[in-house]
Amino acid sequence: MDAAGQRPTRTLALTVAYEGTDFAGWQRQPGARTVQEALESALAIIEGQQVGVVAAGRTDAGVHALAQVVSVDVTNRLPAATLQRALNVRLPGDVRVTQVAEKPPGFNARRDARSKAYRYTLLLDPSPSPFVRRVVWAMPPRLDLTAMHQAAAMVVGEHDFAAFQAAGGDVRTSVRRVLRSRLRMGPGPPACVHYDIEGTGFLRHMVRNIVGTLVEIGRGRWPAEYMHELLASRDRRRAGATAPPEGLVLVRVRY
Repeated sequence: MDAAGQRPTRTLALTVAYEGTDFAGWQRQPGARTVQEALESALAIIEGQQVGVVAAGRTDAGVHALAQVVSVDVTNRLPAATLQRALNVRLPGDVRVTQVAEKPPGFNARRDARSKAYRYTLLLDPSPSPFVRRVVWAMPPRLDLTAMHQAAAMVVGEHDFAAFQAAGGDVRTSVRRVLRSRLRMGPGPPACVHYDIEGTGFLRHMVRNIVGTLVEIGRGRWPAEYMHELLASRDRRRAGATAPPEGLVLVRVRY
């Protein structure tokens, strides 16, 4: 206890993986099953009191994570490996803490993040295996991957991404900086295409709206050069539909 009778705290970074299909997203919501609620409930059992956590990013309903990073201040003195096991015993099967690390006081998973990387997976088969259907967007294998690759490269750099912002956004600016944007073939059969994008920050639905536009380019609706025109237009109505959430995974956060 300190002089005020309070137990001293320590700051931790938790790396969390989850299969997002059955969650209403990361952020706690009344009457909804969320990843934040599941993690905070498990921590509360160990701490003996309510605990608030901060995530590097707020994934939407149905979106997954391989390595979401969460900061939290705790009072327990359990070694990292012991705390990881204790949390995983109390978490549902679709959430796992994969790492626990000590951090300096004041570490904030959201504010201190330098970049976040996402991957979206397209399965070029309209009848996916039941073992992958919850983590891919399945479609016929008739896509112009060369045009999609060219269009994806045009996203790199600092741009106004208003054309890819979900309606009703309340951010101060829609300008964001994308560090990497590329398509690559995954192992098959059936063939799959991974879209990898990394940026210093993202607008709500931005990645899924870019993917929806890339798919329309791949289907021949627009040429690759349309991506330049679309960015300049800042008009969400001119972009493709929002890609479904199941293909999207948060794969890495850099600090």
